[in-house]
Amino acid sequence: MSTKLFKKVLVANRGEIAVRVMRACRELGIETVAIYSDADRHAIHARYADEAHHVGAAPPAQSYLQLERIVKLAGDVGAQAIHPGYGFLSERPEFPEACAAAGIAFIGPPAEAMRAMGSKLEARALAASHGVPVTPGSEALDDPADAERMARAVGYPVIVKPSGGGGGIGMKVVEKEEDLGRAIESSRNAARAAFGDPTVYVEKYVRKPRHIEIQVIADENGSALHLGERECSIQRRHQKILEETPSPAVSPEIRARMGEAAVSAVKAAGYVNAGTVEFIFSEGDFYFLEVNARLQVEHPITEEVTGIDLVKEQIRVAAGMPLSFTQDEVRWTGHAIEMRINAEDPARRFIPNPRRITRWVAPGGPGIRLDSGFGPGSEVPPNYDSLIAKLIVHGADRAEAIARASRALREFVLIGPATTIPYHRAILESPVFRAGNLTTRFIDDHPELIEAARQFVGEPSPMDYGADPRQVAAAAAAAAVVLSARRAT
Repeated sequence: MSTKLFKKVLVANRGEIAVRVMRACRELGIETVAIYSDADRHAIHARYADEAHHVGAAPPAQSYLQLERIVKLAGDVGAQAIHPGYGFLSERPEFPEACAAAGIAFIGPPAEAMRAMGSKLEARALAASHGVPVTPGSEALDDPADAERMARAVGYPVIVKPSGGGGGIGMKVVEKEEDLGRAIESSRNAARAAFGDPTVYVEKYVRKPRHIEIQVIADENGSALHLGERECSIQRRHQKILEETPSPAVSPEIRARMGEAAVSAVKAAGYVNAGTVEFIFSEGDFYFLEVNARLQVEHPITEEVTGIDLVKEQIRVAAGMPLSFTQDEVRWTGHAIEMRINAEDPARRFIPNPRRITRWVAPGGPGIRLDSGFGPGSEVPPNYDSLIAKLIVHGADRAEAIARASRALREFVLIGPATTIPYHRAILESPVFRAGNLTTRFIDDHPELIEAARQFVGEPSPMDYGADPRQVAAAAAAAAVVLSARRAT
């Protein structure tokens, strides 16, 4: 492969990650191609790119999941590479295979590595064979009696997990043996519906672990490095909403051990490009969970503390270039926190609340970064993930990062949909969070955060100057027309 950078890259995604990739391309002098659905016709990512092309209707299956259509479009417009972002097609091995068949570079791992790590069972076995700690568990379950024997052997509680997919779909915690059969059947049905693969397995359930992940990146020359850990324990429905680095619980010695284990796992799979190795962590011990064969939503906090642009490294690696740094050159400076600003109502079990954004002022000042694909007047469509923006802060230490995050959330003006902004403010005020006492059950164990968040709902930001007078006048005029029509009838 050529060791020259690409001239044109198609970004097969939408929203903030599409804009993030396009920004890196622009800084590298690379032209970008956006794709958009009916729902995203006026979206920022479609306007940001050098050119944009319609790929279908709003449902993802008719647009952003149209693999053959996207690859053909890349060829038609002369794109030399495709960046998949995350979600959608990003972890489907058929994507890099289709790109290779079309002579287009895929900015991500090879299909073989995706397949090796795409099955949690196969990934567990591969990791264990290379000395990476894994939680005690079973192989694929077919016989209920085998499941019962394994569960008794590792001890209750256990967790039933689908081998394919992610996002917590189909996972069932089982406290006692009489519930195991129903949990397995329920998990199989969910896995079959979501991933087309009903394979499930059982492993020991660690009651209140932390969720720690290690960022890795590898090039085609056999160099594989890690960029430290991210603490991802604050989750709702097994999906993260706040991440930080470094973890309050990880010492330099543990970081080195986890980093070495993560690198061993990806080398075993023949991994190339950026990826994340996830672990559960409890009382100083860590166990392999899975590999995300793509760029992670929370990658910016790693960039903030290391000063390494992961997207640029991805592009360089995909172009055949070696990594621009060695393991010894990786340094971690300060502390970074990312808060996912979702169009969700925390008081109603985080139910999505897609609406038009009527007012928007992004926070600023020292150490503030906002990654988003939305702005004033943007429609938040109901068809996709509820993520509106990622607010990333960087401070000299954890205390400054928390103070900076609180300040930035107070400044953020986002009027229209209900969002997680008030909830994040409540988290940051929590003495438990400030003490760093985190587990994956943090949200479930602290229902008082909902009430604490209510005090921030509707609190005006000092940066909010109110509605645009032109919008107020337009709304009043529209209301007058409606009223006049009603009177006429």
